[in-house]
Amino acid sequence: MKYPNNIVLKKFKEGHTGKNFIVEEPKFNFDAPVFKTKLNLPKASENPSASGYLLGRKLNPDKFYYAEKFKEWTNSIKPTFPNTKYEEPRIIIPLFYQNTLVGFQGRAIGINKIKYITIMLSDDAPKIYGLDEIEKDKTVYITEGPFDSTFISNSIALCGADGDVDKWGIGDCVWIYDNEPRNTEILSRISRVIELGQKVVIWPPNTEEKDINDMILTGHNVQHIIESNTYSGLEAKLKFNIWKKI
Repeated sequence: MKYPNNIVLKKFKEGHTGKNFIVEEPKFNFDAPVFKTKLNLPKASENPSASGYLLGRKLNPDKFYYAEKFKEWTNSIKPTFPNTKYEEPRIIIPLFYQNTLVGFQGRAIGINKIKYITIMLSDDAPKIYGLDEIEKDKTVYITEGPFDSTFISNSIALCGADGDVDKWGIGDCVWIYDNEPRNTEILSRISRVIELGQKVVIWPPNTEEKDINDMILTGHNVQHIIESNTYSGLEAKLKFNIWKKI
């Protein structure tokens, strides 16, 4: 996931970001979509391997789909893989925008060097999971991955998307990054968000798990932790400096 870019910084300096400023959501004219609100795939709950993996992570398998031959199925929608010799099953995470399927992620079930493969059906569409499900006039929580977002109210996940979320009609947001104080990329992202004056979650020192899903599995009330550890401005800088030394 990319962190907010120079465009966001320019908007911040001009007073065009924050809770009291919501830009008009852009309108896009997509090509005729292959699917509207349904995919020609079984739900993940219908496959024992996919369902077992998701239930083991306390995820709802009815929210996702399953492709036995991921490459072949992807090519049937959008020619992507020149060679389908080495096939693999994947859980399909759909990306909808304005009730149209604009892309999807394929999540490996077993051990795989490439956990996620993202395919976009429209280059202009937002690479964001859950965008159609949120209330944009309320605080929107932004997680690193789709699975984590399902545990948090009014949440989306940026699937490699641009960090400039206000162009999608989101004015008040809270950034949630993984609990990895030794990860230089995450440190850079959090630092940039704080400099932009936006809100970010700084995990408390007693939280050992690295992501939301792991926290759920160990019994934490993650929603409460997030709401109790959201900071901005000077307070965020102070908490961040403590956290990154853990």
